[in-house]
Amino acid sequence: MNNPIDYTNNPLHGLSLKNLLLEIVEHYGFEILFAYLNINCFKTNPSIASSLKFLKKTTWAREKVEAFYLYEFKNLPKVSSKEFSIPPRDRLVPADQTPGKPAELSLEDAEQLQTKRVNKASTYNKGQHTTHENKRPTVEDSYSPENIEDPWAKWR
Repeated sequence: MNNPIDYTNNPLHGLSLKNLLLEIVEHYGFEILFAYLNINCFKTNPSIASSLKFLKKTTWAREKVEAFYLYEFKNLPKVSSKEFSIPPRDRLVPADQTPGKPAELSLEDAEQLQTKRVNKASTYNKGQHTTHENKRPTVEDSYSPENIEDPWAKWR
């Protein structure tokens, strides 16, 4: 009744974060990693040691690097929406999926991807705030003369 979950087909199974980082840095370099992942440890004074220290402390960054490893470096098919919220190390990879050759990435492709992400985010933000009821308060709203209350007026 107590069936253990088999993670052995996951390329991250048994792979340390240091070895993962060494593999992708050796293949892509820090510049490409920063361009695709936008994690500052790959731009400011990049080294394996400093990146490893940051990634061990920061869960969201580590999961982003692990997902990059699975879906760009190992070239596995993208995960289903059902497993999207599961961390990459805990995802089950079907037995029929095998890792492929690393994807060919370039800085030009990274710029295009970044532009695409910015456009998508701006479209999302425009659509989300179209009605007056959903309008977020802005800095101008909070600093209008009728909203300003002098904190020192009640001091005495």
